[in-house]
Amino acid sequence: MTDLYDDDRRPAAQPMNVIIADDDPTMLVLLKTVVEQVGHTVVACVHDGEAAWMAFQKEPVPLMIVDWEMPKLDGLGLCRRIRESEIGDPFMLVVTGRDSREDLRKALDAGADDYLTKPVSADELAARLRIAERRIEITGARKQAEVELRKARYLAGIGETSLALQHEINNPLAAMLSHASLLEAGMVEEGEKEEALATIVQQAKRIGEVVKRLRQIDQPRSVEYLGSARMLDIGPGAKRPKDPPA
Repeated sequence: MTDLYDDDRRPAAQPMNVIIADDDPTMLVLLKTVVEQVGHTVVACVHDGEAAWMAFQKEPVPLMIVDWEMPKLDGLGLCRRIRESEIGDPFMLVVTGRDSREDLRKALDAGADDYLTKPVSADELAARLRIAERRIEITGARKQAEVELRKARYLAGIGETSLALQHEINNPLAAMLSHASLLEAGMVEEGEKEEALATIVQQAKRIGEVVKRLRQIDQPRSVEYLGSARMLDIGPGAKRPKDPPA
């Protein structure tokens, strides 16, 4: 076997765990050797699709190299099973002796990411591994960016909601507390107690209405609050869900 660290066969920048499945012992040796010389770790080297599926369930690796035609479960069946599962989303490289356009379409429709025809050379496999590495890196960066964006939106939403509640609830809450404190301290004249209690009830209803509007908002949007700050719009004109048809 030639040295795979020359030219485009340099060691992987991000070593990965890999599962290989092929019912040809010679092909398994070739695939495993190239994968390891490039710098990845083969965590399972199996002879059929069912064994590959079991290995993937045990350790959801980012890269799988599978033969199309295998006993128990073929490569395309394995691709479909993995894509339908919620265990992981590995890069699937299908290896096969088939090379027609229809075969390529079938492989891609089953969930394969790339397609390598036999006979397989070490150089070609190393090049395909490089493609897989780049795709996995890009996909990982995109998913991380999506996570950070959702987190940023969530935190921004908390801030905007907090400002909205502060804006809408502070005044009625302050009025409630001040009247309640005066009543508790016995500082309200007998003839004014009914008015103070009415004020407390009125302000409580205002707060209840704010909470109700917040719960009914269908399409949240933010509006300017102070300077560059924004808050969730929970005013009377905020979008509400449409009434169901009669």
